[in-house]
Parts: sequence; structure tokens; C-alpha cells
Amino acid sequence: MLWKRINASGRAGLFCALGAAAFGWMQFTAPDLGATEAEIGAGMHIVFVTGDEEYRSEETMPMLARILKNRYGFEVTVCYALSDEGYIDPNRADNIVGLEALGEADMMIVNTRFRRLPDDQLKHIVDFAESGKPIVGFRTATHAFRYGGDHANSHMDNDWPFAVFGQRWISHHGAANSTDVRILEERADHPVLRGVQPSFHVRSWLYHALPLHENAEPLLVGYAVEGSEPGGEHFGDRHPVAWTHRYEGENGSSRVFFTTMGHPRDFFEESMRKLSLNGIFWALGLEEKIPEQGVTADFIGDYDPNDAGFGERFKQNLRPEDIPLAVDSESGR
Repeated sequence: MLWKRINASGRAGLFCALGAAAFGWMQFTAPDLGATEAEIGAGMHIVFVTGDEEYRSEETMPMLARILKNRYGFEVTVCYALSDEGYIDPNRADNIVGLEALGEADMMIVNTRFRRLPDDQLKHIVDFAESGKPIVGFRTATHAFRYGGDHANSHMDNDWPFAVFGQRWISHHGAANSTDVRILEERADHPVLRGVQPSFHVRSWLYHALPLHENAEPLLVGYAVEGSEPGGEHFGDRHPVAWTHRYEGENGSSRVFFTTMGHPRDFFEESMRKLSLNGIFWALGLEEKIPEQGVTADFIGDYDPNDAGFGERFKQNLRPEDIPLAVDSESGR
């Protein structure tokens, strides 16, 4: 059982930007924007692990990476599911290239769904989780892996996400519906919620998320809404849609932020972007750097994602180097 037998690995060296592109992941040096906020992330490296065939993590996570890199000075790496030809292919469940970058990372952000990675790739993710470093998860990370009951790594299907993220996959309220989000009054002063509206609507349909892990503390709750647009009737029980969590790994205790939201349309809502970025800052121990109005969450570069859905709905024939993370600070592109 890989989760039980692997200890944290040694820190692997990083490739230069040219070599990184060849291996299917992208890494750039943050530009000097000459502003105090641009120094917040200096010296910290965040690795995004993407690979879901439904919610366009190959587009949503680079959008967040661009903000973190270009506005706040973090070093960022995005790892993608790739075809044998080197094209981004979220339908490819057994190959995420570039996970070696986790050996030098300060944070891991996971947005995968039902992956079945080979042991040599999975090892990098498991090692990082056991390191005690901060972790963030989005939506389908509650079911990041699917190996099946007879596989040696089947504990990754349910036990691992429940322990690491605070919840596993249970069920949802139907893809034709959406969610009204509310801040829990007793948690309103939490730094992750700075600048987040007390209530807002997202396209994501509500996930069942109760009961959470005993180490998890909910921040926001969601109410299932009939239909995909605001204003529909509520139905069913409310469930947490974002929480903080503590994962006790083999080599340390990790701060974890998780949200079950993450539909590509959710990120057009500023409160969702602020929540995501605030959660990243908090998990990194940077809560004192979160302003009262929340982390600035304006888009940097283009964000025009394909809609959620299975099959061939993702953007075709793109390689990692076709999705720039560094943008020109003057033109915004």
C-alpha cells in the first residue's frame, strides 16, 4: 500500500524553464513589479496538480497561478495530464507529468478527479502530503484517485482524501442545479473570509460533505438551488462548501484549505477568487498578509474557460507551453 509504505523523499532539483516545458510543466521567474505586494511570495514555490475530465482544472488552476505569480511574486508550477504526444488531455487518467517539482515545493494544490497514476508519479503526491507542508484542494480532490477495491492503492480512493483534505467523495445534488453560498456567522472573522461576500451564488452543484473530519472547521455552507442560475428554490440539506483542516502527516502537521466549489464558471465570481487566494495565503501561514478587503483577485491575462463537461469539451491540441503563466506587467498579457 503506497500511502502506508512511502516516507517523504529527498528534495529533487528543478529544471530550468526550457527543460520544464519539455517535461510537460511550466515554471517561470516572477517579474519585478516594484510593489510591496509583489514581494509577498518571494522564495515560495507553489505546485498545482491538475487532471480532471469535467471541471477544466487545466484552465482554472493556471488562472490562479497567474495571479499568484505576477501580482504576488510566487514561483508557480502547473502539472498537467498529458497524452503520449505531449498534449494536455484531462481524459488521460494515468499520467500527470512534472510531479517531481513537488520535491522542492512549499505548497501543493490538488484539483484532480479519479486519477489512476502509476506508483512513481503517485509517490511525489503522497510524499508531499506526509511532509507537513501546506496543502489546498478544490472540488474533485475529494475523489482525486480511483484505483478500485482490489488495487494495492485503493486506500487512496476514500481514506486518503478524508484524512488529507477532511472529506471524501459522497454524492452531489445534480448537475442541472447550482449553489447559494453563505458565510457561517460564527466564522465570519476568519482571515480566509476577508473580502468574501456574506452570500453569493456559484454554478457548482452542491456536494454532500457531512460529516467532516474531526480536524476540519467549516467556513461557508451551501444550499442546493434548483436550476443553474441564481434565484431558484433551495432543496435538500445545507452542506459545508469550504473549510480549514489539519492533516497530521508522518513528518509534520499540514495546514489545509479545501473547497468543494470549482466549476469553471465559479471563478467569474470575485468572492470565489478571493476565497481561493485567501485560503492559499492562510495555508502558507500568510494570514497577516491578507488585507481586510481580501487578497486582490483581479484576473491577470485571459480567463475564457470552456464549460464543464465530459468527453472532448476541453480545449484541444494545447501543450503546457501554450498556457503562459508569466504575463507582461504593462499590457496584462
